[in-house]
Amino acid sequence: MGLIMLKILQQIVLFLCCLGVFTSSYATEVMAFGQGLKPNENGLPPPLEKPLYLSVCLFDILGKNGDVYSRAKDLTLLARRWNVFVDIQVFMDERITAENFKAGQCEAAGISTLRARQFNQFIGSLDAVGAVPSYDHMRTILHTLLDPKIIPLSITEPYQIVGVMPIGALYVMVRDRSINSIEKAAGKKIAVLDWDKSQAKMVEKLGAQPVASDITNFAGKFNNGQVDIIAAPAIAFQPMELYRGLGDTGAIYNFPLAQITGSLVINRDLIRKKLPDLDQKMMSLREVGVQFLDQVLDQMFAFIDKEEKKIPAKYWMELPQKDHEKYNQMMREARILMTKDGVYDPRMMKLLKKVRCKHDASLAECSMNDE
Repeated sequence: MGLIMLKILQQIVLFLCCLGVFTSSYATEVMAFGQGLKPNENGLPPPLEKPLYLSVCLFDILGKNGDVYSRAKDLTLLARRWNVFVDIQVFMDERITAENFKAGQCEAAGISTLRARQFNQFIGSLDAVGAVPSYDHMRTILHTLLDPKIIPLSITEPYQIVGVMPIGALYVMVRDRSINSIEKAAGKKIAVLDWDKSQAKMVEKLGAQPVASDITNFAGKFNNGQVDIIAAPAIAFQPMELYRGLGDTGAIYNFPLAQITGSLVINRDLIRKKLPDLDQKMMSLREVGVQFLDQVLDQMFAFIDKEEKKIPAKYWMELPQKDHEKYNQMMREARILMTKDGVYDPRMMKLLKKVRCKHDASLAECSMNDE
């Protein structure tokens, strides 16, 4: 049952992962998938003999008036099929969401994997810059994370990251398309997350000016001209009205800077008080997760692809292949440095490199041992 309970909660995190900018059309697709999950069917277990009550901290930028909260409430109805009752605590600030979870106000939280790094560095390093080149790589990685040998690395007592879902590639967006290279970013203002100091360090190394921001204001700063450059996934383009910042002169680099994901984090101590054999049930039902993963990912990647194609072609800017190679090398050097600085987990960096080399054994890095 443990994995099924988490599977239902993972559906909730699909809405959290984009920090409140998932559209209602995607929510509908996820709900349609959820309707097919029923006790005692397709290898799924029966309901719990006793009710299990869980609390989840949820972020919705519009609070209880938001579509994220509304859809998440719908999804909790699915959990009841297994006698699991979820109480959602909604917050309009991701930082407060994480703080309340840390304070024990809820037993699970859906937050960005970047934010989840504080609870488990291994999984929290998944979104490392340049580490996951494509959605095919991401699919391979998510399958790998279900390996029983990997699962223990997702635990940093009392916390565990039990679910990871892709949000999409992170693209550089500029207000002026003449900023068509990293070198031309020197002196420009770039929005960075105020709580992730590693971002500010990277921007400073480029000779640019980091401007502390958060999910609630980075788009406004870009649209109003307070910053020249941001990085965001395609699904943020319409909800955050980023076309206003791009205007007639802006552009989007058609080059993924990173892959952004969302994580479902649990407090193991709190849940084990209600479900003492949590680990055994999760491991015994791991194959259920394997069974449904590709089905979920097919829907998610199709949605992400649709959102990327919605962005008008005039905004996409292709970079020369020589720049691709240069930027990949720069990002590799940044990962190595940030791993040495303790930002990224070296075990995750090694795993991600193995996946990249599995997809392309001809990469120069595959013969190197420094990552």
